[in-house]
Amino acid sequence: MELSADNSNALLASIDARTTLAGSNKMEILLFSLGTNEIFGINVFKIREVTRTPPITKTPNMHAGVVGIISLRGNIIPVLNLASFLNIDKRGIVGETMMVTEYSRQTQGFLVESVDRIIRVDWEKMRSPEVMLTGNEGLITSVTELDDGRLVSILDVEQILVQAFGEIDIPGIAPVQAEGETTVFFADDSMVARKEIMQVLDGLGVKYFQANNGREAWDKLQGMAAQETDGPLHNKLKLILVDAEMPEMDGYVLTRNIKSDNRFSGIPVVMHSSLSSEANRAMGKTVGVDDYVSKFNPGILAETMRQYLER
Repeated sequence: MELSADNSNALLASIDARTTLAGSNKMEILLFSLGTNEIFGINVFKIREVTRTPPITKTPNMHAGVVGIISLRGNIIPVLNLASFLNIDKRGIVGETMMVTEYSRQTQGFLVESVDRIIRVDWEKMRSPEVMLTGNEGLITSVTELDDGRLVSILDVEQILVQAFGEIDIPGIAPVQAEGETTVFFADDSMVARKEIMQVLDGLGVKYFQANNGREAWDKLQGMAAQETDGPLHNKLKLILVDAEMPEMDGYVLTRNIKSDNRFSGIPVVMHSSLSSEANRAMGKTVGVDDYVSKFNPGILAETMRQYLER
């Protein structure tokens, strides 16, 4: 059943108070349509409100998918037509509904055809798009299946924002001052985020290993711990960086697993996420995250990791 903007906002009103999902390997997603038969989803923690599309002021020299700007309670925010990024031919028609979203403390509006309902999904049922049949592999970070067999595509909004506004400049980063081998392990399902993390780690001058989702990360970390025979693992592995949202196992469960395994004692876990609300920071604390960094600010990410790596 299609939701009105008022009904959608009533459902979203209590989201910031929800911390019970931490460690449950579940997420809540808002289903929406772009006017085709395909169903899309977005994490409800990233949505501030849903409204009818307001009058939009067009802006020159922007990506074709950026239809303009609006004034929202005194703030000027860009408005993106998601159908344009997915090459969906809408014949110049913009979506009737706008989702106001927050990514890494940046606010923007996403135009969609309509919103449907909020569902709770187990991350174990999320699959990477390379094993699913979908026409937009480059912009879809994961796919799940509803009870009636229909597929839901979770968009890689980070990739969409890079297409719209360009990549973030990486500042000059000084190497860490540490004795002995310095190695970092990170896990993130976003290609954009992985690229930025690797550039920051290269600037810091440290070795690193990576994984594309939480399950893969946990398997690799367990393998590293099992192979370590020269003393505690923290002598070599100095920090673990995790995303919050990842297929198969999210960053909260991954962190809980790490913190409950004595083999990883003394290794700090930093959560690096586009979920930048205080509720998400609180969720991280409940599972033992040592620090929380919002995407995408490579300078802050570098300095946060530096303070742990130079201890």
